Amino acid sequence: MADEPRAAGVRGRTVLVAGATSASGHAAVGALVDGGAFVVAIGRDDQRLAPLRALGARAAVCDLADESSVEALADVLHAEGLRVDGILHLVGGWRGGGGLAGQSDGDYRALEGGLTALRHVSRAFWSDLLASPSARAAIVSSTAVARPLAGGANYAAVKAAEEAWARAMAQGLAKDARDAGASLRGASVIFRVKALAGLESELGRAFADLWDVYPATVNDSVIELSAGDGQPRPASPPRT
Repeated sequence: MADEPRAAGVRGRTVLVAGATSASGHAAVGALVDGGAFVVAIGRDDQRLAPLRALGARAAVCDLADESSVEALADVLHAEGLRVDGILHLVGGWRGGGGLAGQSDGDYRALEGGLTALRHVSRAFWSDLLASPSARAAIVSSTAVARPLAGGANYAAVKAAEEAWARAMAQGLAKDARDAGASLRGASVIFRVKALAGLESELGRAFADLWDVYPATVNDSVIELSAGDGQPRPASPPRT
């Protein structure tokens, strides 16, 4: 088996930020650009993408809930010679309240859009991640997955499904390396927060810092971000 690949940092990587027009997206794009990455910032509103262009990102308008739109975006980037080394998935939102009886189908369908976007993006760029010498992917989940409440059952259920998808990506990266008789070169990570407000900058730094560690130490891990000392806390060790 090949030697363990060195953790070479985020500089020079091409990183896709999905749902980049949020506050967390702005923070992540800034951290990645500052670290020397080439960032593709994706959103649905071109005007809201303008500040990300000002930060130095390549902005792309795309409806991530539409599979054909995501595939078209991948085709455009590939035609330009771009191959993605990283994906940060920030598509999501919150709807809840009213106890278990108040968990409406409409709210569930709205929340499910985050999972749908994750599936579309990861599938469209999966070959890029497998071919990358240093791939990193991450989602933002919630501590509600570990302790769901009746009034947030829809939200917790969708986040649990997103975590399952992210863990499947981790297993896929590990299997590809094993099948090739090579060391693991990529990692899929879950960041959990109780509430993301106030932690946007920490999230951006934590994601960029994933390129500073060996992939085997973080692949298939859950990392909790919390206010206080500003340090990410592993909620579970890697399982692959």
